[in-house]
Amino acid sequence: MTRHALFVGGTRFIGRRAVREFRDAGYDVTVFHRGEHESPFADDGAVDHLRGDRTDDGDLADAAARDPDVVVDLVAYQPRDVRAAARAFDDVDAYVYVSSGAAYGAEDVPKREDETPLEPCTEQQATDDSQESYGARKAEGDRAVFAAAEDGVNAMSVRPCVVYGPHDYTRRFDYWVQRVANYDRVLVPGDGTNLWHRVGVENVARALRVVAEEGTPGEAYNVGDWRLQTLRETVETVADALDTEVEVVTAGERELAAGGLEPGDFPLYRDPPHVLDTNKLRSLGWEPQSPREAVAETVEATPEREADEAQEGPDRETEERVLGVLDTL
Repeated sequence: MTRHALFVGGTRFIGRRAVREFRDAGYDVTVFHRGEHESPFADDGAVDHLRGDRTDDGDLADAAARDPDVVVDLVAYQPRDVRAAARAFDDVDAYVYVSSGAAYGAEDVPKREDETPLEPCTEQQATDDSQESYGARKAEGDRAVFAAAEDGVNAMSVRPCVVYGPHDYTRRFDYWVQRVANYDRVLVPGDGTNLWHRVGVENVARALRVVAEEGTPGEAYNVGDWRLQTLRETVETVADALDTEVEVVTAGERELAAGGLEPGDFPLYRDPPHVLDTNKLRSLGWEPQSPREAVAETVEATPEREADEAQEGPDRETEERVLGVLDTL
């Protein structure tokens, strides 16, 4: 008998790759969404669409009436969303909540699911929509998953770190692709060894299916690329994918200040390092795609336009001032 997966959200980035993952595995798929974004599956008769608002109890009940075996919740941004979904889908084989590595409240290296504390969440943060409360809200969503599992719901959590890949609307990775595509010298903050764990969207999609099929209710599973790349390695991997060579030029805080810049102005830079332990997920049978393959797919999907059109990161003129200072040293 064919299994049925229902996605809450699913028309953008992680969702569109995850829908494909489940379809390729033989699932029937329904995408429950508000219709605010054009669906990449609009002409795909194999994917059913249900329009509705997840915050409307009636619409959520309509989604539950589709009788899914698996629910993947991609757009639960407030704890109440998770609690409502756990009630609505209390009899499914697996309810998988997409949390975040930002849910961790301690700078352990690496961060482990069953050891590293989660962010606390105040009542005010729980109903906030700001980026500042994002990690706290995701952590409280995790706690709602754990509570639901204690009540008998087959609820689980997946915690991705920073996701990259084709159709990433944040365009964080675009900045580095466009720098490599358009310039011979690429300015990298620090000494190039910065580690902010990232994960290819293909690996997240695989993780969601593996957890839905093999995960244990009440458990959380980190997902990140199995092999981490420093920021320098990432730039070099992008250059390989574009079949080009670049000079990676590193700059400390003093040199960056010459252009009025700080290390945190550059996308994908974070201090201290952010690393997730992914062994728990691997023990379920998750087979990750390599970063080299994931970066190549990302580069292929990134328009090689003028780098200054990237939505994030310093403009090139500012970087040139820093490069000029470094050339005089």
